Amino acid sequence: MKTIVVYYGYGDHTRMIAEKIQKELSCDILEIKPKVPYSTDYQTVVAETENNLEERDKREIEEININIEEYDKIIIGTPVWWYTITPPMRTFLNQTDFTGKKVYAFATNAGWLGETFTEIKELVGNVESSLSIKFSTDSKENKLITKEKEIDEWINQIKIEK
Repeated sequence: MKTIVVYYGYGDHTRMIAEKIQKELSCDILEIKPKVPYSTDYQTVVAETENNLEERDKREIEEININIEEYDKIIIGTPVWWYTITPPMRTFLNQTDFTGKKVYAFATNAGWLGETFTEIKELVGNVESSLSIKFSTDSKENKLITKEKEIDEWINQIKIEK
């Protein structure tokens, strides 16, 4: 089976996990990028996206140069913004057909997962398994709270599933 990790990451947390999965599974990886990047000022982004849960905003993304149809397993990764997925990931999920695909999802967060996996399931149709990956609430600390063993076990589950 051909596998790809598709992720959007504002900071380093989601990218770090996506790259770990890619390395462990020896699979392809695709970073979703908004056409107009978000501000590098975190508080500006917070203010711009505070209605994300209610409004379910989408953000125009750069063209994807990978044919998702070629993949059997798709692993989706997103940070949690205001208790749900990010607008760039929402755009990707809305424009992609996941029929016949095995989909897995992970979300990086500081403990406030909210409706993240519920919305992913609504947009994808079915998710084989999902993992909430928590980091410290202190953005300067950049500390992983979820045990590495739990992440490794989840990745191994994906590896062995046919």
